[in-house]
Amino acid sequence: MHSERTGVPWKRRHYKAGDPYAVGDDLNRLLSAANAALYGICHAVIVGLGASPGLGFVHTGSAISFVLDIADLYKADYTIPLAFDLAAKGLTEERDARTGLRDLIAENRLLGRIVHDIKTLLAPDESTRIPIDEDVNQLWDEHSGAVAGDVNWSGTEDLVQPGMGDQHIAIIGPEFDPPAGDPPHTP
Repeated sequence: MHSERTGVPWKRRHYKAGDPYAVGDDLNRLLSAANAALYGICHAVIVGLGASPGLGFVHTGSAISFVLDIADLYKADYTIPLAFDLAAKGLTEERDARTGLRDLIAENRLLGRIVHDIKTLLAPDESTRIPIDEDVNQLWDEHSGAVAGDVNWSGTEDLVQPGMGDQHIAIIGPEFDPPAGDPPHTP
């Protein structure tokens, strides 16, 4: 659509991880530069709100998974048309993409939109929350079937020491005997 609108030829997205500006044509380099700038903006908003950049819903396994998820919400409206517009004008430097995105962000007040979208995703208001039934908070027990969650079913209440309150984690497992010849393990 943007290729037809601007007259800039489009073949496909070329990107080389670790060196996004080395591969592809001017349009692909502009996309990489604009996307990198968008990732920086989204990252700043995410950490500014106190959220984890690695949270990730769609993207996973990266320290910036949530940044990539959030940035994807805005690429179709910002970085893609920007890259085509810049290429059509012959503005093909990385700086052109960064300053062009900066101007679009200011014109369209994108920062406020990002803040609103993240808050809505992470903490929806009561009208958009999905009600949680008691049945949702269940665990599976191989002997009894479904049992209520938020209950200590281990029967080992004696592991709680005085003064610990309910702020502790207990890990219970089978006794372990090291193989013959290995020294005993002490934590």
